[in-house]
Amino acid sequence: MPETSPVSAGGDVIPAARRSTQLIFLVAGLGMSVWAPMVPYAKSRLGLDDAQLGLALLALGGGPMLSMPLVGWMTHRLGNRSVIVGAGLLMCLALPWLAVVSSVTALVAALLYFGIVLGAVDVAMNAHAVDVERLDGGRLMSGFHGLFSVGGLSGAALMSGLLAAGMSLGSAAVAVALLLAVLVWWLRGGLLADVHEASATRRTGFRLPHGLVWLLGLLCFVSFLSEGAMLDWSAVFLRDFRGVAAASAGLGYACFSIAMATGRLVGDRIISRTGPVWAVRAGAALAAAGFLLSAGVPGVWPSLVGFVLIGLGASNIVPVLFSAAGRLPGTSPAIAIAMATTLGYAGLLSGPALIGFLSHVCSLPIAFAAVAGLLLLVMASARIVQR
Repeated sequence: MPETSPVSAGGDVIPAARRSTQLIFLVAGLGMSVWAPMVPYAKSRLGLDDAQLGLALLALGGGPMLSMPLVGWMTHRLGNRSVIVGAGLLMCLALPWLAVVSSVTALVAALLYFGIVLGAVDVAMNAHAVDVERLDGGRLMSGFHGLFSVGGLSGAALMSGLLAAGMSLGSAAVAVALLLAVLVWWLRGGLLADVHEASATRRTGFRLPHGLVWLLGLLCFVSFLSEGAMLDWSAVFLRDFRGVAAASAGLGYACFSIAMATGRLVGDRIISRTGPVWAVRAGAALAAAGFLLSAGVPGVWPSLVGFVLIGLGASNIVPVLFSAAGRLPGTSPAIAIAMATTLGYAGLLSGPALIGFLSHVCSLPIAFAAVAGLLLLVMASARIVQR
């Protein structure tokens, strides 16, 4: 792709930027999910038990928390494209490293590094998506996040397929890393080199985000918490409370993931017709209903239907919130999105632990009902995305 910029290329830059942004979200999802099939290998190679592995995995979640505030400032100063390309290439270096780590210390260091560069890509690509959406004039953010979800589903399948075909873990990791690096380098030309509004904002210097960004971030916290609940607790719930065999308990998260990807891929058209406030309000209500259905109605099928409702309902909340954060006047889109994303990741990390604590005190169904209550607060606060 030739290098372009919205200042010099006129209207032709918008379709190219839209396609490149879509593919960068796909690449980010692929890069993140390739780690999933590698986890059992790392656990076996290092002789870790579940508790030790869980502690090591905290580094992967902690990395974005460390990098996102700094990345907001870097993107504010350097531009989205530079950070996306640089962090995207650094992300590719992490995959072969993760395949060969030979000690717990090396694993923690590799996961921390991986989390830091993933957080950098996350902030920069969402800030870039806000610029593309603004220049395009339509609703695009949900579709971008939908392709991230597709990448997440595809990356694990690609890595698993290579391993099943007989490739060694190291060779498969190198092959995927090279593929992703080529894609990142190829896509750089279609990304926006600069945007007039963003350039003007950078010249005004660094400004702390105002109160609305914090409120949007808290709503992201709840939405990410609900996603974390599905990731870490859906299989446990099906096994312990619905009698599903352990080997089949992952079906719940699969239902949730497919529903979320589907909801995001069609979300832009829905939001364009109904508006962002309705999308957040209806989505939060639908996700809350899914938690209540799963927790309150006995049987496997009601629980699976509930997980589908959670995926469909939560699918477009975060894209709308990120879009709203990036459009706030007087605040750099990158810094606003960095703040919202950091609080969101805090929900993804701490939420499952909070659910576990509440489950220990009461029960897991009651913990799911509590998440539904938080989603109802999101529904009540939906009007903020219109400001």
